[in-house]
Amino acid sequence: MYRKYIKRALDIICALLALTVFCWLYLFIAVLVRIKLGKPVVFKQNRPGRDEKIFTLYKFRSMTDTRNENGELLPDSERLTRFGRTLRSTSLDELPEAWNILKGDMSVVGPRPLLEEYLPLYNAEQKRRHDVRPGLTGYAQVNGRNVITWQEKFELDCWYVDRQSLWLDIKIICATIAKVFSRSGISSSTSATMEAFTGNG
Repeated sequence: MYRKYIKRALDIICALLALTVFCWLYLFIAVLVRIKLGKPVVFKQNRPGRDEKIFTLYKFRSMTDTRNENGELLPDSERLTRFGRTLRSTSLDELPEAWNILKGDMSVVGPRPLLEEYLPLYNAEQKRRHDVRPGLTGYAQVNGRNVITWQEKFELDCWYVDRQSLWLDIKIICATIAKVFSRSGISSSTSATMEAFTGNG
């Protein structure tokens, strides 16, 4: 009952509340992004969702478009400004994903939507993370986020897929709030965000 009906209803309610109650915050951050980083204010990228269906993910922009002499984008660590780091460490860059939740692309809680290019690299077990809608936050996010290995992350994602419930979602949301305030797990030990997934060898 929860997985089929209640979870989606709660997602819609949460997304509507976020978009209405915090509309002032959306506007404030949008203005800051425009001043600090320029256009576009909203970053868009295709991501695979439930059943590997591709959707457009929306986030506030947190990086510059600085390129080298060959026209190639510089590494994340060089394009991520102090302002951008603040957006990411507070997870404020994720706020536009409320629109994805309202549309049905995402859920409040679920495995984080990763890059489309990773799809051919998953093994059969890892593909199970796409049996549910991706989430604004998830079990892997509150158990290491970007400081755990890809294998650990996928194991936590699949663990959630098998055990999702109202109580578990509530615990994950509460843990997420604590993580936001502690700003832990934002970057891996060797990258500004997370190293690229290259497969299972």
